Amino acid sequence: MDKYITTPLTDEKINELKAGDYVYISGTIYSARDAAHKRIYESMLKKEEIPIDLENNIIYYLGPSPARKGQVIGSAGPTTSSRMDKYTPLLLEHGLKGMIGKGKRSQEVIESMHKNNAVYFAAIGGAGALLSKCIRKSEVIAYDDLGTEAIRRLEVENFPVIVVIDSDMKNLYEEAKKNY
Repeated sequence: MDKYITTPLTDEKINELKAGDYVYISGTIYSARDAAHKRIYESMLKKEEIPIDLENNIIYYLGPSPARKGQVIGSAGPTTSSRMDKYTPLLLEHGLKGMIGKGKRSQEVIESMHKNNAVYFAAIGGAGALLSKCIRKSEVIAYDDLGTEAIRRLEVENFPVIVVIDSDMKNLYEEAKKNY
């Protein structure tokens, strides 16, 4: 079922999303990969301020290629999500409601998603050039020294994703294995 949502995510919106739903996201999302997650995590453990408000927001596991002339952003394909798993439960506890990436998540992350009412979306790997066309604005807002792994604020319009794991812990990857 196709669903169109606008950020920020709310508990009501999350509860309507089910594993297998095709979703088109519009609004503000943030990008962060391994190095940025590590810095955020370490800052949180030290009770230091972090550069983004996680509350009701979505992080896209993305390290875009450089933008060509006239483009907002370069290729914007997803990064393997499991690389962020050790940091994710703490971010979820601090209000993160959605993640976009590719691949499986650990059981600890899935349980934390359920506890904190969050959702995991997959973007199609290998389609980075097409996905970049849905990004209307890209601005580095933190950790500029990390290059492509810097945190970016992205304005997206009808950004296509699939709900892989919903807040009830239904997992499209596991259900697909059972069915086939």
